[in-house]
Amino acid sequence: MAVSSVTMPEKNGTKTEIDSNEDHASGEIFSNEPSTKRGLKSRHAQLIALGGTIGTGLFVGSGRTLAKGGPGFTLISYIIMSVLVFMIVTSITTTAAYLPVKGTTPATLMRRYVSPSLGFAMAWFYWYAFGIFVAYDITAASLIIEFWNPPISPAVWITVMIVVVVALNLMPVAVYGETEFYFASLKVITIIGLLILSAVLFFWGGPGNPMLAFHYWNNPGAFNEYILEGPAGLAVSFWSTLISALLPFSFAPEMLVFCSGEMRSPRRNIPRAAKSFIIRILVLYLGSIIAIGIICPSNEEGLTSGDSGAGSSPFVLGIRRAGIRALDSVINAAILLSAWSASNAFVFQSSRSLYSMSINGDAPKFLSKCNKHGVPWVAVLATSCFSLLSYMNVNTTSGQVFNWLVNLVNTAAFISWIGCAVASIRFQKAFKLQGCNKYDLTYSSRLQPLASYICIVVFCLLCLINGFEVFLPNSWSVSAFLSSYIGIPIFLVLYFGHRLTAGRSDPWWMPLETLDLQTGLDQLKADEQVFTRKFSAWKRLCQIFTHILGKK
Repeated sequence: MAVSSVTMPEKNGTKTEIDSNEDHASGEIFSNEPSTKRGLKSRHAQLIALGGTIGTGLFVGSGRTLAKGGPGFTLISYIIMSVLVFMIVTSITTTAAYLPVKGTTPATLMRRYVSPSLGFAMAWFYWYAFGIFVAYDITAASLIIEFWNPPISPAVWITVMIVVVVALNLMPVAVYGETEFYFASLKVITIIGLLILSAVLFFWGGPGNPMLAFHYWNNPGAFNEYILEGPAGLAVSFWSTLISALLPFSFAPEMLVFCSGEMRSPRRNIPRAAKSFIIRILVLYLGSIIAIGIICPSNEEGLTSGDSGAGSSPFVLGIRRAGIRALDSVINAAILLSAWSASNAFVFQSSRSLYSMSINGDAPKFLSKCNKHGVPWVAVLATSCFSLLSYMNVNTTSGQVFNWLVNLVNTAAFISWIGCAVASIRFQKAFKLQGCNKYDLTYSSRLQPLASYICIVVFCLLCLINGFEVFLPNSWSVSAFLSSYIGIPIFLVLYFGHRLTAGRSDPWWMPLETLDLQTGLDQLKADEQVFTRKFSAWKRLCQIFTHILGKK
């Protein structure tokens, strides 16, 4: 695309015409250099949203949550977290579906609708957090392989997984979309199969075993005490379980935004993908939690033995208790692929965050280099360096590495959702103040903006109490304290570091009347019209063909 003249708002509220190779406000590139391409189809977006980041957090981490709170607190915690996550999905989708230009990430939305400093801090924060998640899921995958006790060093498996994940992310985005489509399909099929199995065990029992019903809700009980005894122990159990319930949801809503810049017809497909979240929440998450409460007791030794591999998965342990042979290995293989898929998804998100920073001027320019297929290969390779952290598992107690990496990213998800809610509120206020056409909004929710305010308050609270367990009697641990709270000072250093240097002349909050709600919108509408005409022509052709066959 040729260099063009772009209207940019200045700090005093006036506008000036400048010639630029890129639009820093929107993240859209205007140059002859290769950039990312919209290669993700509607079905890719749907399945990525439905199961893209489902991994060991649900299949394995849920066992740790069950052991803490019992089936009662675990179900209550997942219901509460599901409601909050659904609220943040409506918040993110309201903002992202309006201007999903190339290079869009949640950080670019914060830069565009709140302040450059917030966008800068969150962009680097995303890169760090997603990178840690890459190492976390590869570590988890290597532990899952140990389920079969192979006579091969974990380093070999880690190397194989890293090579495959990096190779997939260096291929055209359509290949990534296709692999995630099948990965996500497999995860959804696995969960549905486990739900059916749980229903069978609930009503009829396993081979030679009576029906389970709600036996484990009565013995050992629905609610566990944790760390302390009595009512205080129940209170600790509830709050600890609620925080642990975050992990399976971490950064799942943001996946919609990270994919939007490379999604075909994003203003049409982002709302569609967002609506599938209710299915994901009700069936995949809440259904799974009800299932594990039925088939696995909360005092099962494998849940609390410190083993962080698939051996601590409540699904695997429940199948073993039911006496069903060989099925535990099948489920373990599905969990392995889920961990592999999640690491693949987080490399994608982390690399796109780095790419977006580069085109916005917050990271070195060479990181935005793309090949002819539209893959930001430099950003992918730079991001892949995080995967080397998974080699820590070779010489360190696997459970300690697993739990340390889990805690390290807990705070990051809370901070991300707070930032997304703030950006959404600012966008909605600016949209109303500037008198924009309401029909330009491709997604709206009756929950907004109230839901965004609720999310800010609740996630701020959960972020502050994330590591509260270390302050209880005989529970202090320096490493646990740092891993639980280190995300907060990292974010603050990034934010105020930018404020005191490059952003010292920027306002804390950009005035609502100067927020750019137009740059890139006309191009997106034009692309949407082209897509609609092609779709209508294809639909009409199919109707004609069907009519001819019908006559014959």
